[in-house]
Amino acid sequence: MAEALTIWTYDWVPEGKSGPRGHVRDIRLRWACEEAGFDYDVKSVPFSDRGAEHFARQPFGQVPYLEDDGLTIFESGAGLLHLARKSEALMPRDPKGEADTLQWTIAGLSSIEMITVPWWFIGLSRPEINPLEDWALHRLKLLDDVLAQREWLAAGRFIVADILMSDVLRVPKVRAAADFPATQSYIERACARPAFKRAYDGQMAHFASGGQTQHYRP
Repeated sequence: MAEALTIWTYDWVPEGKSGPRGHVRDIRLRWACEEAGFDYDVKSVPFSDRGAEHFARQPFGQVPYLEDDGLTIFESGAGLLHLARKSEALMPRDPKGEADTLQWTIAGLSSIEMITVPWWFIGLSRPEINPLEDWALHRLKLLDDVLAQREWLAAGRFIVADILMSDVLRVPKVRAAADFPATQSYIERACARPAFKRAYDGQMAHFASGGQTQHYRP
Protein backbone atom coordinates (compact mmCIF):
# COMPACT_ATOMS: atom_id res chain seq x y z
CA MET A 1 0.00 0.00 0.00
CA ALA A 2 1.42 3.37 -1.00
CA GLU A 3 2.19 5.86 1.73
CA ALA A 4 0.15 9.03 1.96
CA LEU A 5 1.55 12.16 0.38
CA THR A 6 3.24 14.45 2.88
CA ILE A 7 3.06 18.23 2.68
CA TRP A 8 5.63 20.06 4.79
CA THR A 9 4.98 23.55 6.11
CA TYR A 10 6.02 25.71 9.06
CA ASP A 11 4.94 24.93 12.59
CA TRP A 12 3.86 28.54 13.14
CA VAL A 13 3.53 31.83 11.30
CA PRO A 14 2.37 35.23 12.63
CA GLU A 15 -1.37 35.73 12.98
CA GLY A 16 -3.48 38.85 12.82
CA LYS A 17 -4.76 41.00 9.97
CA SER A 18 -1.34 41.44 8.37
CA GLY A 19 -0.07 37.92 9.12
CA PRO A 20 0.22 35.21 6.48
CA ARG A 21 -2.09 32.61 8.04
CA GLY A 22 -4.51 31.39 5.40
CA HIS A 23 -2.05 32.39 2.66
CA VAL A 24 1.03 30.22 3.30
CA ARG A 25 1.56 28.34 0.06
CA ASP A 26 1.10 24.86 1.47
CA ILE A 27 -2.58 25.72 1.03
CA ARG A 28 -2.11 25.22 -2.73
CA LEU A 29 -0.99 21.63 -2.26
CA ARG A 30 -3.68 20.97 0.35
CA TRP A 31 -6.30 22.31 -2.06
CA ALA A 32 -5.06 20.12 -4.91
CA CYS A 33 -5.12 17.02 -2.70
CA GLU A 34 -8.65 17.84 -1.59
CA GLU A 35 -9.84 18.33 -5.18
CA ALA A 36 -8.27 15.03 -6.25
CA GLY A 37 -9.37 13.07 -3.19
CA PHE A 38 -5.83 12.08 -2.19
CA ASP A 39 -4.83 10.83 1.24
CA TYR A 40 -2.23 13.21 2.65
CA ASP A 41 -0.43 14.22 5.81
CA VAL A 42 0.78 17.66 6.81
CA LYS A 43 3.97 17.87 8.87
CA SER A 44 6.02 20.75 10.20
CA VAL A 45 9.46 22.29 10.13
CA PRO A 46 10.37 25.09 12.57
CA PHE A 47 9.60 28.62 11.47
CA SER A 48 12.24 30.25 13.64
CA ASP A 49 15.08 27.70 13.57
CA ARG A 50 15.48 26.34 10.04
CA GLY A 51 18.06 23.60 10.22
CA ALA A 52 20.22 21.66 7.79
CA GLU A 53 17.54 19.01 7.18
CA HIS A 54 15.11 21.70 6.02
CA PHE A 55 17.65 23.27 3.65
CA ALA A 56 18.51 19.83 2.29
CA ARG A 57 14.90 19.48 1.13
CA GLN A 58 14.22 23.13 0.27
CA PRO A 59 17.44 24.99 -0.57
CA PHE A 60 15.93 28.41 0.21
CA GLY A 61 14.51 27.41 3.59
CA GLN A 62 10.95 28.03 2.45
CA VAL A 63 7.73 26.01 2.39
CA PRO A 64 6.00 24.04 1.14
CA TYR A 65 7.75 20.98 -0.07
CA LEU A 66 6.11 17.71 -0.95
CA GLU A 67 7.14 14.09 -0.36
CA ASP A 68 5.69 11.35 -2.52
CA ASP A 69 7.00 7.79 -2.63
CA GLY A 70 10.64 8.71 -2.18
CA LEU A 71 10.49 11.94 -4.16
CA THR A 72 10.94 15.35 -2.54
CA ILE A 73 9.63 18.30 -4.55
CA PHE A 74 10.02 21.94 -3.55
CA GLU A 75 8.22 25.02 -4.88
CA SER A 76 4.43 25.10 -4.79
CA GLY A 77 4.11 25.27 -8.57
CA ALA A 78 6.26 22.18 -9.06
CA GLY A 79 4.28 20.38 -6.38
CA LEU A 80 0.99 21.29 -8.04
CA LEU A 81 2.12 20.01 -11.43
CA HIS A 82 3.38 16.79 -9.84
CA LEU A 83 -0.02 16.25 -8.23
CA ALA A 84 -1.75 17.11 -11.51
CA ARG A 85 0.09 14.25 -13.21
CA LYS A 86 -1.51 11.91 -10.68
CA SER A 87 -5.14 12.95 -11.16
CA GLU A 88 -7.29 13.82 -14.14
CA ALA A 89 -9.36 15.95 -11.76
CA LEU A 90 -6.46 18.39 -11.78
CA MET A 91 -5.27 18.18 -15.39
CA PRO A 92 -6.92 16.78 -18.53
CA ARG A 93 -5.15 13.91 -20.26
CA ASP A 94 -5.63 15.08 -23.85
CA PRO A 95 -2.63 16.97 -25.33
CA LYS A 96 -4.42 20.30 -25.70
CA GLY A 97 -5.91 20.20 -22.21
CA GLU A 98 -2.55 19.30 -20.72
CA ALA A 99 -0.76 22.06 -22.65
CA ASP A 100 -3.34 24.65 -21.60
CA THR A 101 -3.03 23.55 -17.98
CA LEU A 102 0.74 23.85 -18.05
CA GLN A 103 0.80 27.26 -19.70
CA TRP A 104 -1.78 28.80 -17.38
CA THR A 105 -0.12 27.38 -14.28
CA ILE A 106 3.19 28.89 -15.35
CA ALA A 107 1.42 32.13 -16.27
CA GLY A 108 0.13 32.41 -12.72
CA LEU A 109 3.68 32.17 -11.42
CA SER A 110 5.63 34.06 -14.07
CA SER A 111 3.22 36.64 -15.46
CA ILE A 112 1.15 37.50 -12.37
CA GLU A 113 2.75 36.46 -9.07
CA MET A 114 6.23 37.51 -10.20
CA ILE A 115 4.87 41.07 -10.36
CA THR A 116 2.27 41.17 -7.59
CA VAL A 117 4.58 39.93 -4.83
CA PRO A 118 7.30 42.62 -5.25
CA TRP A 119 4.57 45.21 -5.90
CA TRP A 120 2.96 44.29 -2.57
CA PHE A 121 6.33 44.19 -0.79
CA ILE A 122 7.38 47.63 -2.02
CA GLY A 123 3.99 48.96 -0.97
CA LEU A 124 4.59 47.94 2.64
CA SER A 125 7.01 50.86 2.98
CA ARG A 126 4.32 53.24 1.66
CA PRO A 127 6.44 54.95 -1.00
CA GLU A 128 5.07 58.05 -2.66
CA ILE A 129 5.22 56.19 -5.98
CA ASN A 130 5.37 52.41 -6.32
CA PRO A 131 7.44 51.80 -9.48
CA LEU A 132 5.60 48.53 -10.13
CA GLU A 133 2.07 49.96 -9.82
CA ASP A 134 1.34 50.52 -13.51
CA TRP A 135 2.93 47.22 -14.54
CA ALA A 136 0.97 45.23 -11.98
CA LEU A 137 -2.35 46.87 -12.79
CA HIS A 138 -1.78 46.41 -16.53
CA ARG A 139 -1.17 42.69 -16.08
CA LEU A 140 -4.23 42.35 -13.86
CA LYS A 141 -6.34 44.19 -16.46
CA LEU A 142 -5.17 41.82 -19.20
CA LEU A 143 -6.06 38.84 -17.04
CA ASP A 144 -9.46 40.35 -16.23
CA ASP A 145 -10.14 40.61 -19.96
CA VAL A 146 -9.48 36.87 -20.28
CA LEU A 147 -11.63 35.98 -17.27
CA ALA A 148 -14.51 38.04 -18.62
CA GLN A 149 -14.77 35.47 -21.43
CA ARG A 150 -14.62 32.23 -19.44
CA GLU A 151 -15.55 30.63 -16.14
CA TRP A 152 -12.19 28.89 -15.63
CA LEU A 153 -8.80 29.35 -17.23
CA ALA A 154 -8.71 26.34 -19.56
CA ALA A 155 -10.26 23.01 -20.53
CA GLY A 156 -13.76 24.29 -19.81
CA ARG A 157 -13.52 23.27 -16.16
CA PHE A 158 -11.66 23.83 -12.90
CA ILE A 159 -8.05 22.60 -13.11
CA VAL A 160 -4.82 22.93 -11.17
CA ALA A 161 -4.02 26.20 -12.94
CA ASP A 162 -7.10 27.70 -11.27
CA ILE A 163 -5.77 26.67 -7.86
CA LEU A 164 -2.54 28.53 -8.53
CA MET A 165 -4.05 31.59 -10.17
CA SER A 166 -6.90 32.13 -7.73
CA ASP A 167 -4.53 31.74 -4.78
CA VAL A 168 -2.30 34.45 -6.24
CA LEU A 169 -5.28 36.73 -6.87
CA ARG A 170 -7.03 36.33 -3.50
CA VAL A 171 -4.24 38.15 -1.64
CA PRO A 172 -5.98 41.21 -0.12
CA LYS A 173 -3.63 43.75 -1.75
CA VAL A 174 -4.33 42.25 -5.17
CA ARG A 175 -8.08 41.98 -4.63
CA ALA A 176 -8.24 45.62 -3.61
CA ALA A 177 -6.07 46.86 -6.46
CA ALA A 178 -8.76 48.09 -8.83
CA ASP A 179 -12.22 47.38 -10.15
CA PHE A 180 -11.74 44.12 -12.03
CA PRO A 181 -15.20 42.52 -11.86
CA ALA A 182 -14.41 39.36 -13.80
CA THR A 183 -11.42 38.68 -11.56
CA GLN A 184 -13.47 39.23 -8.41
CA SER A 185 -16.12 36.79 -9.64
CA TYR A 186 -13.44 34.26 -10.52
CA ILE A 187 -11.90 34.45 -7.04
CA GLU A 188 -15.30 34.08 -5.42
CA ARG A 189 -16.12 30.99 -7.52
CA ALA A 190 -12.81 29.36 -6.69
CA CYS A 191 -12.93 30.11 -2.97
CA ALA A 192 -16.52 28.85 -2.74
CA ARG A 193 -15.37 25.35 -3.67
CA PRO A 194 -15.63 22.88 -0.77
CA ALA A 195 -12.05 21.70 -1.38
CA PHE A 196 -10.71 25.22 -0.85
CA LYS A 197 -12.69 25.61 2.35
CA ARG A 198 -11.29 22.34 3.70
CA ALA A 199 -7.75 23.35 2.74
CA TYR A 200 -8.13 26.77 4.33
CA ASP A 201 -9.63 25.42 7.53
CA GLY A 202 -6.89 22.79 7.69
CA GLN A 203 -4.14 25.37 7.43
CA MET A 204 -5.68 27.59 10.08
CA ALA A 205 -6.09 24.62 12.43
CA HIS A 206 -2.51 23.54 11.80
CA PHE A 207 -1.02 26.85 12.87
CA ALA A 208 -3.41 27.14 15.81
CA SER A 209 -2.20 23.73 17.05
CA GLY A 210 1.47 24.70 16.94
CA GLY A 211 2.16 22.54 13.92
CA GLN A 212 0.91 19.16 15.05
CA THR A 213 0.90 16.51 12.32
CA GLN A 214 -2.42 16.30 10.48
CA HIS A 215 -3.81 13.27 8.64
CA TYR A 216 -6.40 13.62 5.90
CA ARG A 217 -8.22 10.58 4.50
CA PRO A 218 -11.15 11.46 2.20
